[in-house]
Amino acid sequence: MSTIAILGLIISVAVLIVGAYRGLGALPLTLLASLVVILTNGINVWDGFATHYMNGYTGAYMSYFLLFASSSLYAELMNTSGCATSIGYQFIDWFGRKRVLLVSTLIISVLTYGGVSLFVVVYAVAPIMFLLFKEAGIPRHLTMACLITGSATYTMTSLPGTPSLANVIPTQYLGTTLTSAPVMGIICSIAMFAMCMLYMNFSEKAAKKNGEQWTYPESMSAGSDVFEIKDRSTLPAVWKAFVPMITLVLIIIIGSRFVGNGLIKSSTMLATMAMLVGACLTFILNLDKFKGKDMKKMISTGLEGGISGIGGLAGVVAFGTVVQNSAAYASIIEWVLHLDLNTYVRGTLSTMVVSAITGSSSGGLKIMYESLAESFISSGANLNVLHRLTSISAGALDTLPHSPGLFLMLAVLGLNHKSAYKHVFVCSVIVPLITTIFATAFCMVMF
Repeated sequence: MSTIAILGLIISVAVLIVGAYRGLGALPLTLLASLVVILTNGINVWDGFATHYMNGYTGAYMSYFLLFASSSLYAELMNTSGCATSIGYQFIDWFGRKRVLLVSTLIISVLTYGGVSLFVVVYAVAPIMFLLFKEAGIPRHLTMACLITGSATYTMTSLPGTPSLANVIPTQYLGTTLTSAPVMGIICSIAMFAMCMLYMNFSEKAAKKNGEQWTYPESMSAGSDVFEIKDRSTLPAVWKAFVPMITLVLIIIIGSRFVGNGLIKSSTMLATMAMLVGACLTFILNLDKFKGKDMKKMISTGLEGGISGIGGLAGVVAFGTVVQNSAAYASIIEWVLHLDLNTYVRGTLSTMVVSAITGSSSGGLKIMYESLAESFISSGANLNVLHRLTSISAGALDTLPHSPGLFLMLAVLGLNHKSAYKHVFVCSVIVPLITTIFATAFCMVMF
């Protein structure tokens, strides 16, 4: 294992972290970090950028551009029609302004547990959260705490039956089911939810004590009047606002049973179709709200909004591709996967380290199981318990500052690492890590 290569990998991640906190854009940031990896790992500079970096960058666009564009269009139509505002006010009527953090987290949790991907959820829920937080006078950076808790903690890893990749991948290698170790999964879910809510309530009180108020994203400063409604009778009927969102969720949940068979070739294709249907329904059901609007500009703005969202994600994916083609990466993976430890510790530790390097829970699990699945099966360990433990551990270190998904969430919410990553670190790193440690220790004693 080359010391220089390993040091270069560590420095490149540090460059990403420091640069992100200083507000450097994803493209120059990932180019600089990739250069560090390329130079310290003996990769040809041209091949490093022209082949590895660009394969990752263009691959992200090929995989997600249509989804991002359709999601952005749906969000634009929901905002302009007033549907997002109508839904937001309805939630306030139901639950009150004092429960905004809880309500937002539960909405996101239900959607993600129902099978709606993060890429869809962030676009669908952001405008609703903006209204809720504005009415409650809560600073916008706390929307990130709700989003990360509802989408990247218990609904992704520990709740039995969740359709997320973090729960699906272990079944492919261990022969387990999506509901493996249900009691342990439910207990861990409750623990993570409780810790995250305690943190969010503490953060809300601290923010109000410091005099922090709601502010719109800079990109919305000119059009934020869509949320400044003095007469609620001008808003769409609540059922017209809810129907498009409920329809797209149902399409994804029901359609997921047919992915890979016949017309629906992938989950991304399904989600894109769902967002387009949602956008069309929003327009058709609220034709009167679009009268007098510049539809050409609205459609252009909506579709082009996907470009800004995917740009940061593509850059970080490109950096990850460079890293995965480096000698340091191969050496670290080889070392971690051959640690001689207790089976449960080996599974969780290996998963966390690989997920941290790749910035992906599913990537970490897949790489780990490719090498260790057979040894796990022959170890005599409880495979259902191991399934749940590795799923939970996959969500512990996968959201470090260089995680691709973070750049998307922050872009849509109009935030950056400096203003909002502290919430990610607590809710999606510290809380799952604590849960993983205690769950693993318990399983070592009991199984």
